[in-house]
Amino acid sequence: MSPADAVIDDVAHRLFDAIERGDRGGVARLWADDVAVWHAGDLRDNDRARALKVIDWFIDATPERRYEVLDRQRFDGGFVQQHVLHATARDGTSIALRVCIVIKVGTDGLIHRIDEYFDPKDIAPLFT
Repeated sequence: MSPADAVIDDVAHRLFDAIERGDRGGVARLWADDVAVWHAGDLRDNDRARALKVIDWFIDATPERRYEVLDRQRFDGGFVQQHVLHATARDGTSIALRVCIVIKVGTDGLIHRIDEYFDPKDIAPLFT
């Protein structure tokens, strides 16, 4: 494994681990100041501040979160991952969100772009 691949694998592990644990600061430390984040259903990219608010909302809405990684493939400068995000809402409702995410990691070891594809109806139970 090349040093660049090792950095990408480390970033991937730390990102999903931080979200599972509800570590907002851990997520923020992995994102570059100029990160652009797009989610299915968004009309445009979110800047860092807005994207971190989405992370905050998700962590607040789901006291339990777990990633079931189905596949992860590295490419030059990032990775694409398919996973099922299992989460439990505050009212006990469970969701299983099938996701494909593309993440670009800069030479600085920080995430500069995230494109996240999922069916928005699968997250709807968290809005009730």
